[in-house]
Amino acid sequence: MNNRKIVIIGNGISGITCARNIRKKDKEAEILVISGETEHFFSRTALMYIYMGHMKYEHTKPYEDWFWEKNRIKLLKAWIEFVDFPKKQLICQEGKAISYDILILATGSRPNKIGWPGQDLKGVQGLYSFQDLELMEENTKGIKKAVIVGGGLIGIEMAEMLRSRNVPVTFLVRERNFWDNVLPEEEAKMINKHILEHEIDLQLDTQLDEIIGDDEGRVTAVVTNKGKKINCEFVGLTVGVVPNIGFLIGSGLETSKGILIDHFFRTNMPNVYAIGDCAEFRELVAEDRKNIEQVWYTGRMHGETLAHNLTSQNQVPYMPGPWFNSAKFLDIEYQTYGQVPPKQDSYTDSFFWNDAKGKVSIRLNYNKDSNVFMGVNALGWRLRHDFFDRALTEKWTIDQVMGNLDKASFNPEFYKPYYQAVLKDYNSLKGNNIQFKKVSLFRKLIGSRA
Repeated sequence: MNNRKIVIIGNGISGITCARNIRKKDKEAEILVISGETEHFFSRTALMYIYMGHMKYEHTKPYEDWFWEKNRIKLLKAWIEFVDFPKKQLICQEGKAISYDILILATGSRPNKIGWPGQDLKGVQGLYSFQDLELMEENTKGIKKAVIVGGGLIGIEMAEMLRSRNVPVTFLVRERNFWDNVLPEEEAKMINKHILEHEIDLQLDTQLDEIIGDDEGRVTAVVTNKGKKINCEFVGLTVGVVPNIGFLIGSGLETSKGILIDHFFRTNMPNVYAIGDCAEFRELVAEDRKNIEQVWYTGRMHGETLAHNLTSQNQVPYMPGPWFNSAKFLDIEYQTYGQVPPKQDSYTDSFFWNDAKGKVSIRLNYNKDSNVFMGVNALGWRLRHDFFDRALTEKWTIDQVMGNLDKASFNPEFYKPYYQAVLKDYNSLKGNNIQFKKVSLFRKLIGSRA
């Protein structure tokens, strides 16, 4: 471990988490983090708030600029053009060569492109990097109309960004409901309604056929698969992201959609690892997980696990535990824990509840035969991660979860206690008489201070 030179390409959540955790246990290693995007680590999920005027770029940096020098983590703002694995060297775009003993690839994602005619016109772009944000600022100055293509999380964020500047938005979603390849029908329809209430022209079951430009190469309109022409000066392509590995193709590193790794994040090259959005497991880490998981939370766990293995004799494989994710659909928060597929299978049942205003809902999935709890979706209701992680890990029954649902709520004080109405409807449906356990004032005070 003495005086190793550890080079990390990528300063997102995976790379920075790994660097910080290596430094905690290895005081001698030379650590260099390289990124052509920005010099300092920033919160990628906050990009939209910079555009909306809620934050400035410096507000999105979780650490002060002096933090890196104090912790002896060197930063280099540069794009890597090629990796010479036999020589253990990185070649920057300007030609500079950088050597390494251990290389960690945390290169993230890039916006996906399907190959539509006109997708390279000016005013057409995706949104992932800081450069994409800067380009969006330039591309949306003075525009009168925008079209967004793709019904996912980046699409709804981009729609909210544009509406914050009063730009009319048409939102093309090829599915029958918003994000219905992930959300069950009730939740998807709930978000459909919410999008329309925010004066976004949501056009479902509609695909992009062509992007039309003028003589100067700038977008002027789109044409849908239904033959409809929509005039616009900006098109946001938000049909997902793909691993950012283009500069590694042909280098000898084994890749598929992403960089192929084992459960210890090892590639086919000695002392070369991959983590985060760019990494693709050769074999599933669990039956209910995917080979590529491009989620902030999993990226952080990748970085923590690899850092442990690089600084400890006790090597451990990546063990992510129950699936979880969160997002925001305009002003409705979304959380999911465990497995809640868009369509029920033959051995799963679910209990779904929503409030009368259609702004809050919860769905709890469970096994029909054993009644073991399998997963939960919540919209407009903050839930405690530790509660559901425990319930899933310990295989609680649905009745156990319902009987403790009051402890699962993470809503701020004075919010309506939805769990009471949920339990009442569940008892009515099942013919049960489950009650929340009363907690003494003393125990409440002790728990709040713990």
